[in-house]
Amino acid sequence: MPHDLKTALRGISGILVAPFDEDGELATDRLSPIVDRAIGAGVHILVANGNTGEFYALDEVEARRFAEAAAAQINGRVPLVCGIGRGIREASRAAAHAASLGADALMVHQPPDPFVSPRGLRDYVARIAEAGDGTPLMLYLRNDLIGTAAIAEICAVPGVAGVKWATPNPLKLKAAMEAAPDHIIWVGGLAEVWAPPLYAVGARGFTSGLINVWPARSVAIHAALDKGDYDEANRLIAGMTVFEDIRAEEMGGTNVTGVKSALKLMGEDCGATRPPSAWPLTDNQQARLAAFMRQNGLA
Repeated sequence: MPHDLKTALRGISGILVAPFDEDGELATDRLSPIVDRAIGAGVHILVANGNTGEFYALDEVEARRFAEAAAAQINGRVPLVCGIGRGIREASRAAAHAASLGADALMVHQPPDPFVSPRGLRDYVARIAEAGDGTPLMLYLRNDLIGTAAIAEICAVPGVAGVKWATPNPLKLKAAMEAAPDHIIWVGGLAEVWAPPLYAVGARGFTSGLINVWPARSVAIHAALDKGDYDEANRLIAGMTVFEDIRAEEMGGTNVTGVKSALKLMGEDCGATRPPSAWPLTDNQQARLAAFMRQNGLA
């Protein structure tokens, strides 16, 4: 039975870690308990090859293996979104591969190329849409400097279903929502901490790396926001901000480090992160994380 993607995107998009073994090689068998825990808690969508999945540290073959493993382990229980990016040829191959796996949507990473132009980005998205053979696209917007008009134009590319808004600019989000086509779904792309202000201007749902460790808390936050209970949502968020604070340190370079360190404390070692991510946590960061995990009964 096909998934209701529009409804699911308004839920939690859980960004899966890419597990490595002791030699730093991809170890997809270690993904299984994370997937089962997230689905069991009620997470609505799972994403392979997102930033929490160290997308830019994986080579093309590894990214394919990660997507294949996620598809097999999810086994249709929730929608699967596959991250797509890098150079246009690699991105197009990845889009075709993800479509062949039955991915419900493709999340298009914003290119880190130093010479990205707004019209070039539009063409990039259009080429990926063509390669994906009708698989809906979610734009992962981490830089809104291209301007409202350009964002609206890219949203109008056939096949674009929504935007994961990952900039801390609610007013620019509101302007983009008003300028873009009505069918676009706007998802908060800055995890739980930024979900309330983005909800306040009309975004629905949010991305989450916390789901790898504590999916029940993510689901509770989403339920509170869905009911318009901002007080409860903020109370629940306050109880997990230590985790997000650690992930935000060192210019965000401990983002995945925090998640993998927490999993290790839970007895689910997913290996080290790859450079240029920071590894391991500092003694101070590790002590704060361990206290957080103990206080919440997670380790």
